[in-house]
Amino acid sequence: MTRLYNDPASFTEDMLSGFLDANAGYAVGVPGGVVRAAPTRPGKVAVVVGGGSGHYPAFCGVVGPGFADGAVVGNIFTSPSAAAAVSVARAAEGGAGVLLTTGNYAGDVMNFGLAVEQLKADGIPARYFAVTDDIASAPVEETAKRRGIAGDFTVFKCASAAAEAGYDLDGVVRVAALANENTRTLGVAFGGCTLPGAAAPLFTVEKGTMGLGLGIHGEPGVASHDMPTASELAELLVSGVLKEKPAGAGARIAVILNGLGRTKYEELFVVWATAASLLRAADYSVIQPEVGELVTSLDMAGCSLTVMWLDDELERFWTAPADTPAYRRGSFIDTPRGRRSTADNADPGHPGDPVIAGEAARRCGAAIATAMHAVSAKMLAEEEELGRIDAIAGDGDHGRGMVRGTAAASAAADAAVARGAGHGGVLEAAGDAWAAQAGGTSGVLWGAALTAMGSRLGDTDIPTDTDIVAALRAAFDALTRLGNAQPGDKTMLDALLPLIEAAERGESWPGAAAAAQSAAEATAALRPKVGRARPLAERSLGSPDAGAISLAMCARTVVDTFITEGAHR
Repeated sequence: MTRLYNDPASFTEDMLSGFLDANAGYAVGVPGGVVRAAPTRPGKVAVVVGGGSGHYPAFCGVVGPGFADGAVVGNIFTSPSAAAAVSVARAAEGGAGVLLTTGNYAGDVMNFGLAVEQLKADGIPARYFAVTDDIASAPVEETAKRRGIAGDFTVFKCASAAAEAGYDLDGVVRVAALANENTRTLGVAFGGCTLPGAAAPLFTVEKGTMGLGLGIHGEPGVASHDMPTASELAELLVSGVLKEKPAGAGARIAVILNGLGRTKYEELFVVWATAASLLRAADYSVIQPEVGELVTSLDMAGCSLTVMWLDDELERFWTAPADTPAYRRGSFIDTPRGRRSTADNADPGHPGDPVIAGEAARRCGAAIATAMHAVSAKMLAEEEELGRIDAIAGDGDHGRGMVRGTAAASAAADAAVARGAGHGGVLEAAGDAWAAQAGGTSGVLWGAALTAMGSRLGDTDIPTDTDIVAALRAAFDALTRLGNAQPGDKTMLDALLPLIEAAERGESWPGAAAAAQSAAEATAALRPKVGRARPLAERSLGSPDAGAISLAMCARTVVDTFITEGAHR
């Protein structure tokens, strides 16, 4: 288990502090992550990788010449926020644009996609690419739904080498897509990982078995198999990956046998001895294989096999030199350009002039801030339970994410009240802070929902029940647009829509909150169609959606707080 930490809530920040001190020659910290110590060469496309922490050497460990220009670092197994991605991209960008790239997870797709939109609005050419190498997470006809696991490494490496070689932004994106189209990964788990401060792993594997098709965010495998010998495991992994050989692919391949954090290098070498023999017996030429830990999952026991089929271009980029804290290949000669100054690393932000609302609107804003405090306290009390529900078919981080998000939203609401904001301004400030500080899927969705509500309500008239229902509808519409989900997909929408419909029918707010609670509990009968739980749909049956449950908790807490404060229907 993960034993060494100070405060589990600050594990990522503490880790980054030590990483930056130990690797000061390679990287410096910026808000949201790290960038190369030397400024990006003028005219070079910047490649910024990222995702949640807990995967070292991915992602900050591959920042350096020949590889990434920057890494956006989220909390453990949690997507960084859009604000974090924008901050790192701005610091890394050298005038030729930036490619942001992650594994294919809902939170990453939403947050990095929003970051690209903001960068473009600021005049910085930007593109986003999601890696989809995990063959166990979706069938071949649905490759766009596949997760990105250890194949992240081959795609990131080739895209970074293309940028180093002087390709323009379109060319770098093309190489990333080509590498992704030719990369396949299959993984197995022998035991689950444990979050810092947690007393138990996110999942367990029955003695004498292993989980096939694990995820790297603590998700269990999609199927259980008897525990094999090393040779039998090599045969399973090699045959599984080779079955998905891309059409027209050749006989030269790049291969990674990746350890997930607890499986020893010596064990990996035993597996590799058979795997290499099998690959060569299948008439493949293995080009500079990598055996070791490249994309981990805290202390998970297990490994994965990644194959990237090579053409001349991909082989040139796969074998190109690189010099980073955790990965070095060949001899990299880079022209010294000095180190970044503290000013270079500052996030300029987008401060705005405070808007002073009318007295009645300010009172409403203060009431909303009071409700946010109550919601934050409720999420802190329910953190463990929400994490338990989320770990059944996900990564177990929902409780921690809700705690971070609501705490940030509560502090931002207080600050907005102090600036003289009304109800709309308080909601927008809370939404911005929730998205920026929590990250992940829930962070960006809650941020969008609160921002949409604040925009709809404004800071002028005192909102009526009709206004509040309309604001909730605006939040619902924002969530469906951003998350590409619909009611019935086993998400927070399955609790939000019944809340709205009950209020539209004229039911009391306590009645509407009760409808949300009942609907959230009823999600136990649904199969997830989006998000990390989708590959484990059968495992999810019988358990409610953590996002729906937390939304219902928040709704009930807000209603109870307003009743207590005398602001009820």
